[in-house]
Amino acid sequence: MIENTTKIIPPSNTFKNTFCVFTEVSRTEIQGKEPDYCSDSGSVYFYTEKGLYRLSNHWGRLGNCKWRLIDKGLNEHPKIKLGFALWNDFYEDNPWDFLYYLEVDFTTKTVLYQHKNNPLYDGRAVLRTSADTMKRIRQAKNIIELTNWSKHFAVADLEELRKQIVTDLIYTNLTLEEIKRNYL
Repeated sequence: MIENTTKIIPPSNTFKNTFCVFTEVSRTEIQGKEPDYCSDSGSVYFYTEKGLYRLSNHWGRLGNCKWRLIDKGLNEHPKIKLGFALWNDFYEDNPWDFLYYLEVDFTTKTVLYQHKNNPLYDGRAVLRTSADTMKRIRQAKNIIELTNWSKHFAVADLEELRKQIVTDLIYTNLTLEEIKRNYL
C-alpha cells in the first residue's frame, strides 16, 4: 500500500551518480497512484516515504546511474517491469573510487557487481573501480561460458577449474594471466 498524503521529495542523492538494486514487485502496489515523474525515455516514477517505485522497460546503465532489477518472474508484462528500492539502497557511484565487488552464481552462470555499501558485503571480495569491475566481469563470464581458453590445461574437471579461476578473479588482484599460470 502506497502512503501518499503529502508530496514526497526524494533524497538529493537518488538520481545522480548512483548505484541501486531494485526488486520487481506487482503493479498492484502502484494501482490508483499518479506518477510523480515521467522521464523522456518513458520510465515512470512513484515516490513513497520508504522508497521509489520505477516502472520501465530498461534497466542497467541509465544516464549517470547504474540501476539493476532483480526479476522475480511476475510476468505481468513481458518487457515493462515495476521495481522498488528503499531510499537507503541508493549508493554513490563514481569512476575513481573502489566501490564495487563481484558476486558469482555458478549454478546460473551469472556474474554481477555489487556496491561496497551493500549490507551483505563481507569485506572479502576485492573492491575495484567501475572500469576494473567491468573488465573482471567480462573475464569471469568468458571463463564460465567459453572453452577456448582451456585448451592448454590438462584437467579432468573443467567446471572445477572454472570455479577456481573465477574465485581468484573475485578475491585477488592477480591478473587473469597470472591466475591461469598458477593452474598450468
